[in-house]
Amino acid sequence: MPTGIDASAVDALRDERIDWRFKGMPDAAFGRTVAEFLADRPRLPDAGFPGPLLVLDDAALEHNLATMARWCERHGVLLAPHGKTTMAPQLFRRQLEHGAWGITAANLGQLRVYRAFGVQRVLLANQLLDPAGLGWLGAELDRDPEFAFSCWVDSVEGVRRMTEHLRGSRPVDVLVELGRAGARTGVRSVAEGVEVARAVAASPALRLAGVGGYEGATAHGTAEAALATVDDYLARMRELVGELAGAGLFGEVDRVLVTGGGSAYFDQVAEAFTARWPVSQPVDVVLRSGAYLTHDDGLYRRNSPFGRPHRLAGDEAPFRPAMRLWGQVTSRPEPGLALVTMGRRDVSFDQDLPEPQVHRAADGGVRPLTGSCRVTSLADQHAFVAVDADAPGIGEWIGFGLSHPCTVFDKWSLIPVVSGDEVVDLVRTFF
Repeated sequence: MPTGIDASAVDALRDERIDWRFKGMPDAAFGRTVAEFLADRPRLPDAGFPGPLLVLDDAALEHNLATMARWCERHGVLLAPHGKTTMAPQLFRRQLEHGAWGITAANLGQLRVYRAFGVQRVLLANQLLDPAGLGWLGAELDRDPEFAFSCWVDSVEGVRRMTEHLRGSRPVDVLVELGRAGARTGVRSVAEGVEVARAVAASPALRLAGVGGYEGATAHGTAEAALATVDDYLARMRELVGELAGAGLFGEVDRVLVTGGGSAYFDQVAEAFTARWPVSQPVDVVLRSGAYLTHDDGLYRRNSPFGRPHRLAGDEAPFRPAMRLWGQVTSRPEPGLALVTMGRRDVSFDQDLPEPQVHRAADGGVRPLTGSCRVTSLADQHAFVAVDADAPGIGEWIGFGLSHPCTVFDKWSLIPVVSGDEVVDLVRTFF
């Protein structure tokens, strides 16, 4: 498995038969395998896809994959993209083929999906304290000597519980997680982090491998005050690494792992963590950005370092949004209002409402929207769209840009990937 995933398990997804379980699929595809359906080179306008329909743009995905890979290589950092964004092994493989060091998970359920597809290096950006889950993990590590795993700890009690319930022969690598008051998990002080690390050193079941954290939980937006808060947090992570190294607590590992980096401040993480470390071993800096793959038309359009001036600017082109949701206008019940077949069950709405961008004309061509068109609210299955007289009429289709991919993918189990209007793949998700 040169890319760190079981390619045969991923390829087997093309043998799955399409049926009524997969919303958005045309009935002409029912009973056929994914491979059989794709062999006909279906096209969006005439293959019978009902709305609403989420699609991914293949060229945008490839651009984002290559752009992030080049940037990480240039700045000497590794990438373990957060798989929770897509939960799609086909996309994991593309990320790994573009040089990703591993895949990040958030919980045991996600980890089990990864292992079902043979992902060989997993960083669990969370603690694993469930006794049954720890039992499974120990057995999985023993079953596959090539499986590389690490997770976080943030308390002496957590260390005690892991030690009590782990039964495998291999020690589990853990990273002390540093948090911030009022934010999420993680020790609240460097001194507390040292205390947890000493507990790890005394555990026969664990091995201290590094320090982890999530700067995105400490600040929001890109104002100078928010960026300064992130810088301060990253400086505290460096301080914790130095304290642990000075106490000789990394003595059992050949390389120290330091990880941060969501999708909004990874430039600052790379700047802070590629400076010289007071550690005798080499330090591997691992980013966990996940949303770069699809980017978006909202949250990350505003906050991604590649969409604004950033600390380590180069000649990288901005990421491109790769998600689009097609919905059909089904009602124009009063002037200035259109109802579209798209609702909370289909799109994200936790950060921004969908953005009307294009429409499909009667001749099948896709053109930018003219005039005023704006989503004002969502119901479970309907979008309320404020329109003017030039807006698409009943039966016409509108293509929407979306915000925050993490809460889009979980609503779709089979997603067409398109090149122009041709469907070139169907991506299977596992939430």
